[in-house]
Amino acid sequence: MAPTREQAYRAFDRFVATHKAKYPKATERLKKDRETLLTFYDFPAEHWVHIGTTNPVESAFATVRFRTAKTRGCVSRNTMLALVFRLGLSAEKRWIKLR
Repeated sequence: MAPTREQAYRAFDRFVATHKAKYPKATERLKKDRETLLTFYDFPAEHWVHIGTTNPVESAFATVRFRTAKTRGCVSRNTMLALVFRLGLSAEKRWIKLR
């Protein structure tokens, strides 16, 4: 990861130049969304550790996904909503507060 926005732009441009011959559609899409992809740099560096990954979000939903897959077909819609709500409450107890 580049330490500054300017270095990120240079790395981004090098990546696009390197891969545009083989992947023209993908690199055009990346160029179109460049500002959105680099929004990360709009925030102070001390926040990067918290916003650089979606793992906390993914891990919270992994528990719900696992349990709902195991109980599929055995419950009503209301029972499933209650199960998901309770799993969310349980997962929330293990969440780490941001520094």
